[in-house]
Amino acid sequence: MPPTRLLILGSTGSIGTQTLEVVAHLNALHAGGLFHTAFEVVGLAAGRGAALLREQAGRFGVKHLALSEANGNSPSGAIVGPDAAERLVREVECDIVLASIVGSAGLPATLAAVELGRVVALANKETLVAAGALVVPAAHKSGAKLLPVDSEHAAVWQCLQASPGNGPVVPALKEAPAGVKKVTLTASGGPFRTWEKPRVQNATRAEALKHPTWSMGEKVTIDSASLMNKALEIIEAHWLFALPAEMIDAVVHPQSIAHAMVEFDDGSVVAQLAHPDMRGPIQQSLTFPHRVPSLVKPLDIADVATALQFEPPDRDKFPLLDLAGRVIRAQGTSGAILNGANEEAVYAFLRGEIRFGRIAELVIDALDAIAPSPLHALDEAQAADRLARAHVRESLRRAVVRA
Repeated sequence: MPPTRLLILGSTGSIGTQTLEVVAHLNALHAGGLFHTAFEVVGLAAGRGAALLREQAGRFGVKHLALSEANGNSPSGAIVGPDAAERLVREVECDIVLASIVGSAGLPATLAAVELGRVVALANKETLVAAGALVVPAAHKSGAKLLPVDSEHAAVWQCLQASPGNGPVVPALKEAPAGVKKVTLTASGGPFRTWEKPRVQNATRAEALKHPTWSMGEKVTIDSASLMNKALEIIEAHWLFALPAEMIDAVVHPQSIAHAMVEFDDGSVVAQLAHPDMRGPIQQSLTFPHRVPSLVKPLDIADVATALQFEPPDRDKFPLLDLAGRVIRAQGTSGAILNGANEEAVYAFLRGEIRFGRIAELVIDALDAIAPSPLHALDEAQAADRLARAHVRESLRRAVVRA
């Protein structure tokens, strides 16, 4: 068989670097006759990590590169500029696009891949949060598949295969899968699960970045600490699996062993369990519908079963979680408003400009102040994103003036 051609958006980030580990592993399996297909990395896109991008290109023999922020260290021949990733997608033929650029910056390139009918291994949840109303219809029109890389959605995807009446489930779905009563995503609870609310409100940057089970980039780690990450994931699940807000919930599970559960109409609950290792979901998206040995440590049920905990989230301490249902019901540009406000607030916190509790206040204020409008085109989502960011910046400026 010819190799599967893979293009990675965000190759120098956490997901991107782990994807290359998985590719090397799968190619070793192929060389040993244990997997039928080899992978050829045909394109890599990064933000500003020119040195690592060059090293990755040399290691995997990649000719087509993109860098969104130019510098004196940019690889020779690379596409450079804010639209570099989108140009790479449109100019380089491939079979799978692994989309892992953090935040709304990855939206144009991911939408381009969907419009071209590519298989999109989706690790960027903001794409569906901000523009699911564009991306999902585009996928239905082009025939693109949206294969989830987020551990929770990858888990839901696997659980749904347990219902034979649905056949092979390949997102994005056009209608809710038959026989499903409820989908539950798990949340680790982040570093502040056991803290009292006043202490959480004033947590430091260093404290918020100490995730108990996952190793992720700074923005995603802060979102996990505020449970905004779970709100974004609920919205993403709505778009991937055509589920109404009432059928999606979250539960705190500190060990991050069970990643999601699906309850069926007959009362059965199917869960997906694995050690918290993103190389598992990444491999699943690249090899579907096949199962082959992975780099993930095998799970010893007897070793972990007695330690598994599940508890309801504290919605008073983590108010951002409840915004998921509000956005799903509002539709339109509400997701872009939510995402833009959150990104702006999180980066303000990371810069040391606000206390941790102020993130939620700023996001809720933006969602209250800006009325959503219908979403028909990418520029409308981007305009809503800019409006939300401007609102947060103005709120921060007023706070400084008052001080």
